[in-house]
Amino acid sequence: MPSLIDLRRRIRSVKNTQQITKAMKMVAAAKLRRAQERVVAARPYAELYAKMLADVAGAAATCYSGGGTELSHPLLAQREEKRILLILVTSDRGLAGAFNSNLIKAAQIFLTEHKQAGAELRMVAIGRKGRDYFSRREINLIGEHLGIVEKARFSDAQVIAKSAAQAYADAEVDAVYIIYNEFKSVMTQFLAMEKLLPITLDSSQESAIDYIYEQPPEELLGTLLPKYVENGVYRAMMESAASEHAARMTAMDAASSNASDVIEALTLHLNRVRQASITKEIIEIVSGAAALE
Repeated sequence: MPSLIDLRRRIRSVKNTQQITKAMKMVAAAKLRRAQERVVAARPYAELYAKMLADVAGAAATCYSGGGTELSHPLLAQREEKRILLILVTSDRGLAGAFNSNLIKAAQIFLTEHKQAGAELRMVAIGRKGRDYFSRREINLIGEHLGIVEKARFSDAQVIAKSAAQAYADAEVDAVYIIYNEFKSVMTQFLAMEKLLPITLDSSQESAIDYIYEQPPEELLGTLLPKYVENGVYRAMMESAASEHAARMTAMDAASSNASDVIEALTLHLNRVRQASITKEIIEIVSGAAALE
């Protein structure tokens, strides 16, 4: 049975840990508010950009020389997926519940399934946790980007997107996928896997908006398509940053609650041990006094 000193030390240790978890929860909540505002503000832009791109693609298909409907651009080329590039977005730190483990598990399943199908796989890891896991596995890790998810700057997303787009345009890879956590609420984050390349556009219908083009629509489409890929990577990084803060806030709240339960149980045990010790001492005193009579 632990002594009173040992129990007091354990209670003090758990209280110190609880102070840390409460502080981490407050920090995560403050960061989450800013990250959530960025995500909510970026979603309408991404939706309208995709719609505008489809409208431009429709105009380009209509004006395509020869009267056909096939658009010619390296990022639109459909090929058999023999070489695949996977972009995995994880966090750089832990203490966020199952945030990273779910991403890594999904990436592992994706790699296993396509490897069994005979595809050649490459990976770009955004975040330290994904890099550390897959650097010890048999996977061709061609790129790693650390310390950029939490800040989620567009310049960093541009570098990653341009590298992936260039590899696809040069036919080094036949498809580019990205896996990340999509932010829904503080308690809910959904695992998302999107196909970045080749870009699929619905250009079969007429444009919903009749734009006035100062340059040929096909030339304009060639300028917009790379930016569409950049925006996709940037949005995934912002969604992942907000999801990470939400997951860490939830995990630290649960840890603080569990610490309270542990402190309560240890305090109850401490009181029982102390009461037993006092009772034992009283019995010894009474027994000694009775022996002297």
